[in-house]
Amino acid sequence: MSKPTVSVFASPASWIESDAVDQCHQVAALDGMIHVAAMPDLHPGKGAPIGAAMASSVLYPFLVGSDIGCGIAVFPIKLKRAVPEKLAARFPNLDEPLNPDDVDADIPAGYRDSLGTVGRGNHFAELARVETVLDPDHASRLGLAAGDLVLIVHSGSRGLGEEILRAHTSVHGAGPAADPSAYLKAHDDAVSWGSLNRRLIAERVADALGADPAEPIVDQCHNHVEVRDGVYLHRKGAAPGDGRDVLVAGTRGTPSYLVAGHAGPEANYSVAHGAGRKMSRADALRRGKAKHTVEELRRTPIGSFVVCGDRQLLFEEAPSAYKRIEQVIADLVEHGLATPVVKTVPLVTYKTPSRP
Repeated sequence: MSKPTVSVFASPASWIESDAVDQCHQVAALDGMIHVAAMPDLHPGKGAPIGAAMASSVLYPFLVGSDIGCGIAVFPIKLKRAVPEKLAARFPNLDEPLNPDDVDADIPAGYRDSLGTVGRGNHFAELARVETVLDPDHASRLGLAAGDLVLIVHSGSRGLGEEILRAHTSVHGAGPAADPSAYLKAHDDAVSWGSLNRRLIAERVADALGADPAEPIVDQCHNHVEVRDGVYLHRKGAAPGDGRDVLVAGTRGTPSYLVAGHAGPEANYSVAHGAGRKMSRADALRRGKAKHTVEELRRTPIGSFVVCGDRQLLFEEAPSAYKRIEQVIADLVEHGLATPVVKTVPLVTYKTPSRP
């Protein structure tokens, strides 16, 4: 059997931590590993890199992590007027779960907790405007034009994915799945749950803003495992990039890019999922408090509003804690992994409910 390989799809200008690259090589040393493809948003994770796609003949649940099914969906939305300050005050409390009896859909795995909630960390619901159309033909096929509004929802399977991973690690630790088919069944439920949850969040926000709910034009999961040609393709913070459209998220104070992915086998058919952290949460909190005020982080330099009642989270998620999204997109283009379609800019980003 040939030696496992590691490829990093980033230019010398990109911020790539050596610890993250080291984690890629540690993963490559696992039994059955074939190829690790690191995206330009690569950064260290807990035991495994974030921003990587990892192909193996062996299924490793820890390479997917606890937030199975986490992804980003994009929903068109029509509003008569989009005044960020007024709309920010109308966002619903997305920490308060929906009543499962009010959900008009089958709930995967029967998991009734946390329906319609965003969660913490880097999850968000965002009203954004299409600022620039970069590929007119493709944007037209998606029904997008400059000035259009979209809802971007980044969330996952909440506690369901954590339960699935905990059930595995309590017995097998970071080892492989003893029964891959059983893990995959639970995993697929979590992926479906995450997709349903993004739709429920979008419906809640649209209703609160006085708009009609819409079907997503993009909904791609970036924490999952795919069985491809008999190989387990684990993605941790990497989105499917084989002919699919992906929203590559910037920060809450910078643009995001919707791209058309066309990544091949050398990139494990994957593209980046966002800007990627360049600071740990502890560093972002320490440096952010010295550099920013809470008010500066709630009203960004581009004029958008961040709805977040958790002051610590505001600092941890400050734009300065992340890499430059423009460099991530440039690397995807340079390596032939994706073509930018539109650039969006945030108007209102919801993280947690506002508190007095």
